[in-house]
Amino acid sequence: MSEAKLREQMCLLAKSMFDRGLTGGSTGNISARTPDGGLLVSPTGTSFGRLDPGRLSRFDAQGTLIDGDPPTKEMPLHTAFYDTRSTAGAVVHLHSCHSVAWSLMPEVDEDNFLPPLTPYAIMKLGKVKLLPFFLPGDPAMGEAVRGLAGKRSAVMLANHGPVVAGKDIEAACNAIEEFEDMARLAVLMRGFEARMLTAEQIDGLVTKFNVEWEA
Repeated sequence: MSEAKLREQMCLLAKSMFDRGLTGGSTGNISARTPDGGLLVSPTGTSFGRLDPGRLSRFDAQGTLIDGDPPTKEMPLHTAFYDTRSTAGAVVHLHSCHSVAWSLMPEVDEDNFLPPLTPYAIMKLGKVKLLPFFLPGDPAMGEAVRGLAGKRSAVMLANHGPVVAGKDIEAACNAIEEFEDMARLAVLMRGFEARMLTAEQIDGLVTKFNVEWEA
């Protein structure tokens, strides 16, 4: 995909998520690898609903800002995924409501944040790690992701929002939408004796779809 097309696609997908209430105001950030190994990143303080393809922050392959507006303050979070996951072609971070709500629940499993209610989050995300609360923009968020050594494609920042890395911008956006859908189901089912997928069913999914799934 050309850089011009990538710029348009980033803005289109971001607006789609904004229009459906997956992140609001000037929250959230998005980035993608360019054909030459650089990065396009949403600028700081911008809204997903009004991103300008021509003003996206442009980094070269050495990580130097060469064009566009100043980038999101969450750059350490994005670069941590790119540096530790060779398959990462895009990273998306939202402040989606149900994901944040689920992160507040005392029974949440920190090592496997999303309960196995449907196959799709497992297929698209693998196990999701719940990270502790950090102040927005704290470089320690990036260090926490680096500490996972590239073994997770998705994390949940407690009281803040989900972050997902995908092979390309479309895959990353699809996966983070699946993340929010699963969190919404978890919130809806809280207090009910929901029939979750069994360990055998999960193993079948992991095997059939080659899912990254740490023991």
